[in-house]
Amino acid sequence: MPLADSDRRLVEAELGRDPTRAEAALFENLWSEHCAYRSSRPLLSAFTTDSDDVVVGPGDDAAVVSVPGTDQLVTFGVESHNHPSYVDPYDGAATGVGGIVRDTLSMGAYPIALADALYFGGFDRDHSRYLLDGVVEGISDYGNAIGVPTVTGSTQFHDGYEGNPLVNVACVGLVTEDRLVTAAAKEPGNKLVLVGNATGRDGLGGASFASEDLAEDAETEDRPAVQVGDPYTEKLLVEANEALVDEDLLLAARDLGAAGLGGASSEMVAQGGLGARIDLANVHQREPNMNALEILLAESQERMCYEVRPEDVERVAEIADRFDLGCSVIGEVTEGNYVCEFEGETVVDAPAEFLADGAPMNDLEREEPSERDTDLPDVGVGEAFDAVLSSPNTASKRWVYRQYDHEVGNRTLRRPGEDAAELALHEVAEAGGEETALAFSAGANPNWTAASPYRGAYATAVENATNLAAVGAEPLAAVDCLNGGNPEKPDVYGGFASAVDGLADGCRAVDAPVVGGNVSLYNDSAAGPVPPTPTLAMLGVRAGYDAPGMAVAGEGDLVLVGGHDETLGGSEYLAQFDGSAPFPDVESEGVAGVRTAAAHDATLAVHDVSDGGLAVTLAEMVGEDAGVDAEVPSVGALFSEAPGRAVVETTDADVLREAVDAPVVDLGEATADGALALGVAGESVNYEHEEIADARRVLERELD
Repeated sequence: MPLADSDRRLVEAELGRDPTRAEAALFENLWSEHCAYRSSRPLLSAFTTDSDDVVVGPGDDAAVVSVPGTDQLVTFGVESHNHPSYVDPYDGAATGVGGIVRDTLSMGAYPIALADALYFGGFDRDHSRYLLDGVVEGISDYGNAIGVPTVTGSTQFHDGYEGNPLVNVACVGLVTEDRLVTAAAKEPGNKLVLVGNATGRDGLGGASFASEDLAEDAETEDRPAVQVGDPYTEKLLVEANEALVDEDLLLAARDLGAAGLGGASSEMVAQGGLGARIDLANVHQREPNMNALEILLAESQERMCYEVRPEDVERVAEIADRFDLGCSVIGEVTEGNYVCEFEGETVVDAPAEFLADGAPMNDLEREEPSERDTDLPDVGVGEAFDAVLSSPNTASKRWVYRQYDHEVGNRTLRRPGEDAAELALHEVAEAGGEETALAFSAGANPNWTAASPYRGAYATAVENATNLAAVGAEPLAAVDCLNGGNPEKPDVYGGFASAVDGLADGCRAVDAPVVGGNVSLYNDSAAGPVPPTPTLAMLGVRAGYDAPGMAVAGEGDLVLVGGHDETLGGSEYLAQFDGSAPFPDVESEGVAGVRTAAAHDATLAVHDVSDGGLAVTLAEMVGEDAGVDAEVPSVGALFSEAPGRAVVETTDADVLREAVDAPVVDLGEATADGALALGVAGESVNYEHEEIADARRVLERELD
């Protein structure tokens, strides 16, 4: 995708001459939608990005927040690898994991957990299953090899992703204040050192490739734009980075992702208000006869750019050699322009700030999304229950997460498949503090945002906060991955803008500052644009390691904290039977009630109401030896997916009701028979545990 004529004129005016071939390509990539957020940045001011706990907000490779009452800092980031995962699902997804882990390293942190949010076309289509299989294998192989557990996430199927799947990955890391590193270059005369894999020709033009619609022949024609990952080198880089931080050798750091060396090094010095002089011939390479443009823009993986004091360069090289990593002194920080030379020729000479931040913002037309009409299906409770329970969207995702090592690192307090992951912060207890755990949730529901971009996105924030509340955790911070179609289409941009506003308002409502994120637009293909998909990853904190699980114990009463809701807009029930309805206005007040219930002494189990409504929530709570006997007033109450609510098993419903500042309604009781007995407005549904498990094995049955 060549530099646009209007952009070229701006560049020519700034430089006072025609740009060189390398400069034009560098501006094309750094000023792409993927890097410069030209269409989305005007919208992002809607987010609240600060709080007393925010140490580093948006703008660096990852955000940093403090864990209240401790000396621990948590890094948090999310990114997309959508187009690459369509062209090459295995390497596209794997390098997405590698990239977000290196963003964590850039802050001086050690990665401790990953989450994936995956979106594919209809599960009944062979191509969707092919993409799912390759993406999961890529995430699994890369994450398992580098020893970072994938502990939570979501997998959704929707026709809108048929020609353009979404692969969003979030990472959490740990660091302390004395080890924190940022991207801003510090001082002229310091050296720029490249550590990691040798540079090849893979991933050329990846940033610009991610900033245009996918063509029908993308799987063959765009393959050179996809990076190729090497997780074993990444593991060495993780440990080398830790050793470099141990010895206080790093002044600034940035991983080589979008736009490769040109992107990382120019952004580092731009953030510091400085310049650089780089000799591209010094970059260690793995392919012969690479030219300046290839060296500058290749997005070869497993590489870091560091700012290092001149007297520390030798020690950095020794540590790199110890971990069998390449190391090149490629240049130094200066007070002038960003300058790159190659074989005696100056190929780039431009102000770093103009490269990194000079792209003009787009002023695009938008159409406000329309409301859905109400068209409810006429179907029996039993048939509806069967269809929703066995839908790929509500079915067990065990086929996905069983391929991930989710316990490596000895922090995982609960396995995937529940409302939120929990991670032990052993460092706090080892330092004499009380046991402290992080809670982690990630995902979005395209049915919700397709029905109403604003209210569906608002509900996404409430849903993730409810997942944290179900394990007793308070929101600490959130990061978002805002996925949309071609913003030049007014209806697409209008839906995207509404989703941004909804997510911002929802995060404010649950007290979760949005401290960082990623934007991925031009997710269009011959099949059309993807639905607005505001993936949210939310981090929470709680005292203690023990939290109730979601399976009933068979010893208490069942209540619904947050009360019944009968609205069906965006529900899987409507999706299964081609119905429609407006998406409901979502309240966030129930989240605190769920959190109180989760921490209550009388509570035995908690499970939030989400995809599939109460039907799926109650079915998922049934175990081999413990069941559910419940009454629900209507079909709407059974299948409504309004978030901010949870089913709680309690040994004392009256005491719980007094403790919780939210509506609490009786549902029934837990039983000791391992079955679901459900009454719905005069009709009944009865399932044995094994029948429920079999209905929910859709992915395993079709993919194994």
